[in-house]
Formats: sequence, C-alpha cells, structure tokens
Amino acid sequence: MRIALLANLKMNAPTWEGMPVDQWDDLDSAETIDAILTALRHGGHEAAFFEANVRPPFDIVQRLIDFQPDLVFNIAEGHFGDGREAQIPALLEMLRIPYTGSKVLTLALALDKSMTKRILYYHGLPTPEFQVFEQADEPIDEDLVDEHGELRYPLFVKPSREGTSVGVSPESIVYSVGQLREQVEKQLRRYNQPILCEHYVRGRELTVGMVGNLKPTSARRLNDRVALGPLPDTLTFFPILEVDMGAYDPSEAGIYTNRIKVELAEDFHYLCPAPLEPAMQQELYMLAAGVFRVTGCKDVARVDFRLDEDHGNKPYILEVNPLPGLNPTYSDLCVEAKAAGWSYDRLINTIVDLAAARQGVQNR
Repeated sequence: MRIALLANLKMNAPTWEGMPVDQWDDLDSAETIDAILTALRHGGHEAAFFEANVRPPFDIVQRLIDFQPDLVFNIAEGHFGDGREAQIPALLEMLRIPYTGSKVLTLALALDKSMTKRILYYHGLPTPEFQVFEQADEPIDEDLVDEHGELRYPLFVKPSREGTSVGVSPESIVYSVGQLREQVEKQLRRYNQPILCEHYVRGRELTVGMVGNLKPTSARRLNDRVALGPLPDTLTFFPILEVDMGAYDPSEAGIYTNRIKVELAEDFHYLCPAPLEPAMQQELYMLAAGVFRVTGCKDVARVDFRLDEDHGNKPYILEVNPLPGLNPTYSDLCVEAKAAGWSYDRLINTIVDLAAARQGVQNR
C-alpha cells in the first residue's frame, strides 16, 4: 500500500513569547517518525511523512491529493483547539481517505478527560470522583468536602485537555481548599482550559495497551458485571506495565509526572510484565476492554490505571489514550509490545492491517 504518515513534529510547532515550556511535550520527535517509516517499508509499503498542518509551507490537503495514499497512518496530535487530535481525522474523512486508529468523536472525547470520565461513570466503570473548574473560586462540590468545609481527601489537579502528563507535578496533589484554589488558579493561567480535580488515588500506576477491534454490538449501558464479562477474542492485550516509582527520587511524589515522561524519558524505570496476581491482571484487562468499547476506540489504545492501596488495591481508571505514543525506545505501548515478544515492525504493521481490514482497504 501507499501510506502517508501524518504527525506533528516538535521542531515544526509554532512558538510565541511567554509560551509554557511544556506546550508541545506531546508532539513527536524525528526519531519516532523515522522508526515508523522504516517499519512500514519493512512491511512492504511505500511510505512518506507529511507534517499534519494545513498552513503553508506544509499544505497537507494538496500534498495528500498529490500523493494519493491508500491509507494514512495517523498520529497527529494537532496544535490548537478543544478537539485538536480529531482535526486531521475530520479532514481525512472529508477527503474520503481511510486512516489508522480511532475516529473523530473518540479522539475529541478522549482528549477531554472530564468528558471521558462522565462516559465511564455512566457505564459503571470505576474512575475517581471529580470536579471541573473554569474559575478558581467556584463552589466545591459537597461530596468533596467534609462537615468543616475542608477537602474530604487529597485531590489531584491537572489540565483537562492535555497529554504526556502536561501540568502534572508533585504540586498537583492538594490537601486543603486553599491549596486546591491556588493550584487551579495557577493552571488556569498557564493552560487556558478547564482544570480537572479528582480524588487522588494513592498506589501503583499501571497501563494496559491493546490492539484489535471489537465486534459491533447493540448500544447498552454497561455495569460492573457486564463490563467484566469474558475477554473479547478480537483484542490482543499486551503485558501490563507498571511505572516503577520506587526507582525515582522522592521529590516526584510517587506520581508519573511530566518530568519523568519528558526529561527522564531515556531513563524510564518500569516493570513489564507488572507483578500482579492473575485475578488482578484479568480484571484490568476486562476494564480496559470496557473502556475501549464505550469510548469507541479502533485498532490501538492504552488505558491507564491506579490501584487504590487505601481500599484493597481497587483499580481506578485514570484515562484512555486512543493515540498512544509510538517512540520505539520508551513509549509505554512499545515497551509492552516488546515484553510480549513483538518487534516494533510487527506492532506498526499490525495497526496498519487492522485499519485496512476494518475499512476494506486493499493491498496493492
């Protein structure tokens, strides 16, 4: 097949005075682009990279028309807007060009963590209690404070529409109303978007990567029993990865911070497969499949969890990433695939094969 790889490189991102230093931490490196192109070519495909930007000098629409791809391998994160990860897929659908991965609605939904959590709540999938702030002085929900007006438990404060743990630092954990409002105000100024505050789950951090697609099913509300039914045989689950927080300095506060994901990415400490009892592993796979289904993921996704050590290691879903990082060295999904015995070439070309089969794209 002729495959166009669409992504947003950090080196091509716009800059401006006063821009947050972590503004483009979720964009891709040349190393990732080169690795994917090599894998696609090893799979027998003709592949070329295009910067996913409609503005000159990139002119992605005309370049796609000229290249005439059979399929787009999409990892474009976008630059601006609430649904920026959905912008390129929307454009591709207008051009009637099939692409890998999840579709427009799923990508827009998953980027907004608070909207994703509402979907999870509706379907009975466990996710920490939360409130979204658009102003720092908004009233705090009654179920988050005690009879004295203080926080019932620590909360975790982060931007609602970012990836790569942008905005996540030890300061994200707040223990009082004063700390909460101070941190919300700080993040509102810095990121100019609603701020998500959720019950801080103290415990192990795990992530479940998977490839595949689910069979169509009639729409229905899930509950814990339905979501934890037999594992679907059309999804392949990789070994679960645990971030080895014990290997990092205590100043990271035991959380998977933006600094660990970016500054310390080349020295990533993890356990994969994570040391888990079979029953817990099965439960995490079940929950991940439930998230994959209710958010409408396609081809590939990663679901992040925390195990609540204060309540019997109950798993809580933090978020779903239908556009997971694909750096061959340190991205979670790639580490998990390697632990399963998969080569990087196999991972990339499996995503291609799944997308092609799902959309009836013929190899040529």
